Amino acid sequence: MKRTLLTVVLTCVFANGAVAVPDQISAPKPRPVATQDTIVLAQATSNQAFQRWIDRFRSRARAAGIRDSVFNAAFRGVRYNTDVISKDRNQSEFTKQIWEYLDSAASETRVRNGRDALRKNQRLLAEIERRYGVEAEVVTAVWGLESAYGAFRGNETVIESLATLAFDGRRGRFFEKQLIAALKIIQAGDVPASRMTGSWAGAMGHTQFIPTSYLAYAVDFRGDGRRDIWSDDPTDALASTAAYLKRFGWTKGQPWGVEVVLPRGFDYSQTGERVKKNPSQWAAMGVRDTRGRTVPNHGRASILLPAGAQGAAFMIFNNFHVIERYNTADAYVIGVGHLSDRIAGAGPIKAKWPRGDRNLRFAEKKEMQRRLTQKGYNTQGVDGIIGPNTIQAIRRFQSSQGMVPDGYPSYEILKRLR
Repeated sequence: MKRTLLTVVLTCVFANGAVAVPDQISAPKPRPVATQDTIVLAQATSNQAFQRWIDRFRSRARAAGIRDSVFNAAFRGVRYNTDVISKDRNQSEFTKQIWEYLDSAASETRVRNGRDALRKNQRLLAEIERRYGVEAEVVTAVWGLESAYGAFRGNETVIESLATLAFDGRRGRFFEKQLIAALKIIQAGDVPASRMTGSWAGAMGHTQFIPTSYLAYAVDFRGDGRRDIWSDDPTDALASTAAYLKRFGWTKGQPWGVEVVLPRGFDYSQTGERVKKNPSQWAAMGVRDTRGRTVPNHGRASILLPAGAQGAAFMIFNNFHVIERYNTADAYVIGVGHLSDRIAGAGPIKAKWPRGDRNLRFAEKKEMQRRLTQKGYNTQGVDGIIGPNTIQAIRRFQSSQGMVPDGYPSYEILKRLR
């Protein structure tokens, strides 16, 4: 799995940032407002260190072009939000396995709700598809994964969440950048601070744009002067998602990926996103779709094994990498792609998953790297990130053990290394 981020966090959080929201689902009460800026901000928090941080941040916001009047209105009632910090601190050290994620991402309920959402918004989505060349099912699938088709957009006050996270400092630079962007959105008149709500990590609207991505890619689809992704009307949010995907090279008619079957004796060193071949070249190596046919030529493609040789295999095309620009976790990309296929009428993934396996803790990934290197299979570092060097080291170790060298970091590998 890779790391993220255009969108962030609603309920089921991956270490890389991918999320799954439920198929169905109070903002802080404003405090009294005084007339002087310092009194307003003093009333906004009982945490004096946070207060001092806000006072210092004001000058940085001014330097970024934020007017004092906008700053004052945005920070009115803002307090250090301990719930946000608790959620940030208590993300599970386990990441979900790909099959667990897909069980939710493309559940029968989410598929059914997606088809309903597509039908109810058919004219709008068709118009968006004509303008941006991104299939309606794909836009609907992003909508479904990000907010359960608008049902779970988050109700945290974005300014308070981002200020709390920026002050906290774990990723202070990133969240301060988002906070400045959020203030610019308010200053531009797209939304008042009171309506700027979202997830605890600052992702907003039906398709969960973070503020910097909103500034760069959100669109005013109807030309009413505002890019409104917060209202119950999803028009601007869905159009912005399509515009974003188009901006990064979406090709209409090209699949994100196709489930394939690999032949016996397949050379697993040929898997991974770095190896690209035309479908005809993969066919010459015995790769077929699940009906035994050669995959049509949609351009150069790679073979992806998100759960190793024991799980499903996909031939992925450039549109896979376009969805990665929205969220770089493989699980998320497959989730969007597969959900869009299901909404369009396709069936479930045919291959079985190794459901008896469990994902590794971060510490266990580091232990695996350390033990591989000690045994002569150098991972070029011990950082807990399973990248190309670690995958190659795993393959070499698997070959030495007579295992299928798929490079998958399973718990079985760690047990053998021990």
